[in-house]
Amino acid sequence: MPIALELASKQAVLETEIHALGRTLVAYSGGVDSAFLAWTAHQVLGADMLAVIADSPSLARTHLTEAITFAHEQNIPLEIILTSELDRAEYVRNDGARCFHCKDELFTVMEAFRATHGFDSIAYGVNLDDQGDFRPGQKAASQHHVAAPLLAAGLTKREIRELARSAGLRVWDKPASACLSSRIEYGRPVTREALTTVEQGEDALRGLGFRQFRVRHHGEIVRIEIARDELPRALSSEMAAEFTRIFKPLGFKFVTLDLEGFRSGSMNSLLPAEQLFRRA
Repeated sequence: MPIALELASKQAVLETEIHALGRTLVAYSGGVDSAFLAWTAHQVLGADMLAVIADSPSLARTHLTEAITFAHEQNIPLEIILTSELDRAEYVRNDGARCFHCKDELFTVMEAFRATHGFDSIAYGVNLDDQGDFRPGQKAASQHHVAAPLLAAGLTKREIRELARSAGLRVWDKPASACLSSRIEYGRPVTREALTTVEQGEDALRGLGFRQFRVRHHGEIVRIEIARDELPRALSSEMAAEFTRIFKPLGFKFVTLDLEGFRSGSMNSLLPAEQLFRRA
């Protein structure tokens, strides 16, 4: 089947899946997956959908602002809710199940909102590619009976970006993002202070003009990941001085640049294999 026809077929399946959900809350973060899902749900359901973004210390202010701006641009109805994952000891201890406890908190709050406001379903933006990664949050979604329309339609990340581009959505090529807690090495407690440090560091890298990066917090050591196509710019004595100027005042004793470049979920490589497959 030609690529265009295959995409059109998957788009049709997606719309059918969404229509069957009835009045729906969409878990929205502003990333390309959730943004495309929210936009499509709005096209299909109109006023019978509501995008819901969870505000907490683990969400960078830049990402919150961008998500709100996109929803307003597309006239997508949006509700900001507060989540309290930092009040959960299981989340703060930051082991391999942290994402499970984060999503469990999110979907617990969303379920209460759904019941109070008369919605039928909750949906989130997991896609086909996510099935090949370590994502314990998917177990929480399953336990809360959260729908996964993008996955049901068999859409990959690349296909979602292409559909978003075809729809004229400016977020189609937005770099992948994740919560600030994912930057903190497993076993190191997630604290407001650590999250703020990571956020300030990433804001500074953004200010230097880098587009795809992560600030990995390893206690006294910061490990900076920058996309490989941007890495040559980072590999200079002048930029090394900039990194030192930025990160030493944030409390790091050692400032390092990861020569492998940016890798989504690179912290997972530090987990033992048995923990990667352990149930939350």
